[in-house]
Amino acid sequence: MKLKALLLLVFLINTISSFAQDDSSKVKFEIYGFAMTDMGYDFKQINPNYFDVLRVTRLPSYKNQFAPDGKVYFGVRQTTFGIKGTTATPVGELKTKFEFDLFGVGVNEGQTTIHLRDAYGELGKWLVGQAISPFTDGQIYPNIVEYWGPTGMVFFRNIQLRFAPLQGANEVFIALERPGASGDQGIYEDRIELDSIKTHLPLPDFSAHYKRAGNWGHVQLAGILRSIKWKDIHTTGGYDNSGSVVGWGTYLSTVLSLGKSDLFRGAFAYGEGVENYMNDAPIDVGAIANPGNAAKPFDGRALPVTGIVAFFEHKWNDKFSTTIGYSSTHIENSEGGSPSAYKNGQYAIANVVSTPFKNMMVAAELQWGKRENFNDGFSSEDVKFQVSFRYNFSHTFYFDKK
Repeated sequence: MKLKALLLLVFLINTISSFAQDDSSKVKFEIYGFAMTDMGYDFKQINPNYFDVLRVTRLPSYKNQFAPDGKVYFGVRQTTFGIKGTTATPVGELKTKFEFDLFGVGVNEGQTTIHLRDAYGELGKWLVGQAISPFTDGQIYPNIVEYWGPTGMVFFRNIQLRFAPLQGANEVFIALERPGASGDQGIYEDRIELDSIKTHLPLPDFSAHYKRAGNWGHVQLAGILRSIKWKDIHTTGGYDNSGSVVGWGTYLSTVLSLGKSDLFRGAFAYGEGVENYMNDAPIDVGAIANPGNAAKPFDGRALPVTGIVAFFEHKWNDKFSTTIGYSSTHIENSEGGSPSAYKNGQYAIANVVSTPFKNMMVAAELQWGKRENFNDGFSSEDVKFQVSFRYNFSHTFYFDKK
């Protein structure tokens, strides 16, 4: 069903493009992507579904959860394919994009299968479809070959209706986005009073950012506001645990040129109930007790989250570069959180990247990550060494509809 939906979306985008253009307009059509192979050695343990990445939330939450230590891995899940189209219309240039990689998530977790990244149409100041959220700064992503990326980075592709009143060096994006949230019932998960709690999201998320760019790099300030509700659908029992919280977040990010050969990418995020917009943070809302209230024995709290990103890139010459950096995530768990719930994550990378000739990349990378639980005293670490090979391709077609 998902594949049918994607094919239908592509058909609709192409149909709109065809009807919108003038008879005399030209159509630009680009096919692009890359084939990528990752191979390496995992010195410790991680969830087998994430064997070829360093996703800190998927490190063991108790001793030997994914034992034994030490595994060789090979993967091609970073391989990416995309199509871009540009068409002149009476009201401006219509841009379309459809892109996927092979990293299975959700029900396809752990598989090598189609994973939608972008699917949108953009006309003038308006964009509709799945794209990077305005609450995200895509240029913060460092020059690394580890797929998942820094744990403390805000990074989320979402279905949205976006308006860009300012574009260029001064950029303003405003969007209504598909809502989504996750909850942790923690130590109360076996209580019968919580067995019928259902997420209720009647309003879209609201996000926006302002970016200022120049030869020196750019700085971006972003924000998000969201309503998270839950309904208790019990019809008997004498209690109602329905409730709501307001989620909000701010994100300050920058890319700074430190000379001809050096670059800094950094970011700081803080918010409550915005974990699903973070690159690697699990729970938006945590359960709390509501003592003295028999009609509503439990409630929820939007969990505060802090994220930090700091990466330096140095270009040795035209063919070699190095990236080194650190990222962290900290969550303030609710008092009712599970003792093994995720609390702190750390992530560090150092690599050497070579581009021996056009359209080819080879990299060697050392990766480290650490997970700390809420209050059971357990923590786990992982170290990986990875070598990656990437081969890019791109071809542009032009069609004259005249």
